[in-house]
Order: sequence, then structure tokens, then C-alpha cells
Amino acid sequence: MPLILVPVILLALPLLEIGTFIWVGSHIGIGWTLLLVILSVVVGAGLLKRQTLSTLRAAQAEARAGRLPEREIVHGAMITLAGILLIIPGFLSDIVGLALFLPPVRDLVWRALRRRITVTTAPGYGARPPVRPHVVDLTDGEFARRADGSSPWIQLERDEPFRRPNGPDGKPDDKPTLH
Repeated sequence: MPLILVPVILLALPLLEIGTFIWVGSHIGIGWTLLLVILSVVVGAGLLKRQTLSTLRAAQAEARAGRLPEREIVHGAMITLAGILLIIPGFLSDIVGLALFLPPVRDLVWRALRRRITVTTAPGYGARPPVRPHVVDLTDGEFARRADGSSPWIQLERDEPFRRPNGPDGKPDDKPTLH
């Protein structure tokens, strides 16, 4: 779609929605028209909540099975869009929103989109193996034990401030260090 059509569509859609409001209002009356608009907001919010949770569970099940949940992610995005379209006042947006809540319509849109998009994942996707503790393997010549207690890795009492064992001049430093 050429980029020049985006502003045209953004201007045309509200005008079409206003025209549809007028047409529906002239056929069923203003009260019923407003009731339908309010009903679409309530239905959209309810369907959005219910469908989003079920789609999230399906995506988690796919991920636990070791498969990329690309279909479920795209379906979740379409359900979110459908809910937003139902919440926005307008009959044309409601028609598109209701259609997107139907799984066969979402599958049709997914098949059309699948050829045009690439789903990538970050490294480490999926279940990770258990983390093993880091082991530092040193020989006797690579470390030395100090028995004089001058190690910076000392145990402090809970209320005692941390003090560097030695200042820059090599002498004990009595100033507390913030940590």
C-alpha cells in the first residue's frame, strides 16, 4: 500500500463512521443507535478480556511444548485489535472487530500475513536447562589464604557500616563506604 493512502484512509474512516451513524440512526432511531454503541463497548471489553486470557494460555502451552507460538501471538494481536475496534464507537469498526473475533477469520488473516512477516526470537528462547553453579577451578599456586583477617571479603555485623580494610595509603581506613 502506498504511503500516500495512509492520510486518505485516516480521514475517510471517521467520515464513513459518521455517515454510518446517521444512516443507522435514521433507520432505527437515536436511542437504539446509542444503545448499540454502548453495547458494542461492553461486549468488546468482555470479549477482549476472555479471549486474551485463552490466547495467552495457548501461547504458553506452545512454548512449553518447545514450539514457537507465532500463530498464537498473531492471534492475540488480532484479538486485541478486535477488542479496540469494538470499544471505539462506530459500526464499521464494530463489524471488522466482530469479524476478527472469529477464529476462521483470524486464520485467514494469519495465512495472508504469514507470507509477509518473519517471526524471530531472541537467543535462549524456550525452556532453559537448569543453571549450574559457576565453578572457579584454581590450582594451589593460583591463590593464597590469609590468616591475618585483612581480606576485603569480611563478614559484617548487621548494623556495622562497611569500612575498607586499607585506605589508598595502605593504612586502615575508618571512613564508612556507602554500598
